[in-house]
Amino acid sequence: MRRYPLSTACIVLILVLSFVHTPHTKLDDVSNIDKVAHFLMYFLTGCVIWWEYARRHSRADVLRLLLLAVAAPILMSGGIELGQEFLTGYRGGEWADFAANALGVITAACVGRAYIFPRFRR
Repeated sequence: MRRYPLSTACIVLILVLSFVHTPHTKLDDVSNIDKVAHFLMYFLTGCVIWWEYARRHSRADVLRLLLLAVAAPILMSGGIELGQEFLTGYRGGEWADFAANALGVITAACVGRAYIFPRFRR
């Protein structure tokens, strides 16, 4: 947690936002706006994870990055969706939310591998 403070903060923020009551806004009328929000939350968190990793390591450990920056956020997302479905009466888990989250993580991994890590190391 001390080595990756921004990543930890993003993860805590996602956890909090995933289990609180969300207020209704005018954007609720926009089709699939929640999927865009899910994608962006996980994409930005993934980019922060890659950035903090690149800041601390001179070489990319592919297995560690696959676990920390890809598998862990996707598993966390699945756990959150299950928690929303079975542990709350006011939120529901959705496969489409899980897919948007996973797509955000995978896109962040592509950006991290192609852009963030190589550019930061120079």
